[in-house]
Amino acid sequence: MKKTACLVQLALLLLAIQPLHAQSSQSSAEELNQLTTLSSNAQLALSTGDYRVTAGDVYNLTYMAGTNLVEYSITVDSTYRIRVSNLGVIDAAGKTYNQLKTQVESIVTNNYPLSGVQFALTQPATFVVYIRGEVQNAAETTAWALSRLSSVLGDHLTDFSSVRDIQIKSSNGQTRVYDLFLARRSGNLSQDPYLRPGDEISINRAVRSVTINGAVERPGKYQLKDGEHLKELVELYGSGFTPVADPTRLELTRLVNSQSVSGDKIFLSEADLAGTYELQNYDVITVPQITSLQPVMFVEGAVNPIVAATEGSGTVGSTSASQIAATPTVSTRIVVPFSKGENLASLVRRNAAWFSAVSDTQNAYIIRGGRHISINLNPMLYDATYRSEVSVEENDTLIIPFRQYFITVAGAVRAPGRYAYIPDREWDYYIAAAGGFVKGMNAWDAITITDMGGKKLKKTDVIVPETIITAKTNDFLYYFNQYSPVILTTLSIITTFLTIRATTGLWQ
Repeated sequence: MKKTACLVQLALLLLAIQPLHAQSSQSSAEELNQLTTLSSNAQLALSTGDYRVTAGDVYNLTYMAGTNLVEYSITVDSTYRIRVSNLGVIDAAGKTYNQLKTQVESIVTNNYPLSGVQFALTQPATFVVYIRGEVQNAAETTAWALSRLSSVLGDHLTDFSSVRDIQIKSSNGQTRVYDLFLARRSGNLSQDPYLRPGDEISINRAVRSVTINGAVERPGKYQLKDGEHLKELVELYGSGFTPVADPTRLELTRLVNSQSVSGDKIFLSEADLAGTYELQNYDVITVPQITSLQPVMFVEGAVNPIVAATEGSGTVGSTSASQIAATPTVSTRIVVPFSKGENLASLVRRNAAWFSAVSDTQNAYIIRGGRHISINLNPMLYDATYRSEVSVEENDTLIIPFRQYFITVAGAVRAPGRYAYIPDREWDYYIAAAGGFVKGMNAWDAITITDMGGKKLKKTDVIVPETIITAKTNDFLYYFNQYSPVILTTLSIITTFLTIRATTGLWQ
């Protein structure tokens, strides 16, 4: 009978284990991650002096009562009253882990001296807090005793959420207001508190969000509080002007209630900055740089177009080789700021990446006030000892002509002559440029190709600058038509002569 009961219990156990085994492969990774997180949380709580005892914490108490080992777990419930064996009861509400540990070990030691008492947190509690207000969706989220306010907001905030006015209502009904900007900017952690069970977080809507950009140390978008104006935006939020800022030319773009779709432009003075100039929601303040008032000159012609775009962004001379286009194919114009007294040679050397194989730097020239000043840039680029006496002046235009190579096409083509060389084009391109072969003169596309050194090339060879392509005049009918009238005339004369002699008896 006992044997039968054991078999029944074994069968029931196997049936219970079977579905659990089927699910184990799916949940094992989640369980491992959860155990790892709990272990990490426990270690962090033990090393943090301000970890507060929380309902749901599990502690382990071990000590020797005489010769007997006493060991058991203590779980903190919502009353926060902890019974230490039969030795006493402790109210743990509001206590840190270290405070509770000291009190528990003191009670045990008073009753059992030299008991070797140990009290440790083995599993920190997790709990739920509620988030509502100006958020994506009202939601509950999980936290633990070392979770700060900023750590649970995550993706809940919207573009209109205020980080300056966040209310937390605790389980005892007390409400406090926090400012996460102060916590982030100055490290004031009192404005980014630890969360507690039952907390309700209310996110209010931002009242004024303004943007400051340009020459300030901390450009960005900021939420202003009541009583904060332009001065606070620049000095407190923007951390002041940079050394190259021009505070005399502040620009305000006002978008709200503007008569224009692009906003109203308002120019502010230093008096506005020193006073209490009122800013509105979505205002944009731009602080220009004094360098924007630098004189400029222009470079035009056979200069690299990608480098030209980089120059316009203010990164002169910093273009990497990977950014440089192989060959400019159209004329490009660059606006180049410079410092007064700048030497042309130093400017050209600093921007050597402007030039490529098609840039005719030897025949460059400057247009200055209607005058053309010829400039050979080669010594400036390639001779380190060269010193130019030419200074750059405002509104100068440095013209870089295109260096032009040619291909000569001769022979039996419609328009023999010299044609512009274009890389990677084959011989038939230049024949076509010359109007094509003359029918009746050239047969079988026969040509001769000779490079500038006199070396004959094949049709499959690469065409290089100053190559001569000659279309052969090799059509048999062409030569026949050329000389047939002469031959026929000669034969006619001979025939006539023979006829005359025959009729006059000259053969006699």
